[in-house]
Amino acid sequence: MLDNYLPILIFIIVGILVGVGPLVLGYLLGPRRPDAEKDSPYECGFAAFESARLKFDVRYYLVAILFIVFDLEIAFLFPWAVVLDELGMYGFWAMFVFLGILVVGFIYEWKKGALEWE
Repeated sequence: MLDNYLPILIFIIVGILVGVGPLVLGYLLGPRRPDAEKDSPYECGFAAFESARLKFDVRYYLVAILFIVFDLEIAFLFPWAVVLDELGMYGFWAMFVFLGILVVGFIYEWKKGALEWE
């Protein structure tokens, strides 16, 4: 029974090795010569000119929510459309509920003014 999971375990181990291996090799083999120039904050070639603790405008978060709404919709609509014949009416109504929830998020964005740019 557990033989079916061996390829998955091997895949996970190889994925971890590919992700962590170069980091460990870089740490072990890389030169360590810190100085004030290397340890200073870097911002697009210029010295940092403001504090990193500034508050963000709420529009950044609204744009992020808007992106998630549309990104999720598209990510689930294509596979759903491919297998709609196999899903039947249950699949149709499940996607209808899903899209309804996304529409509620879209209406929230609209009411907050995230679609109006200055």
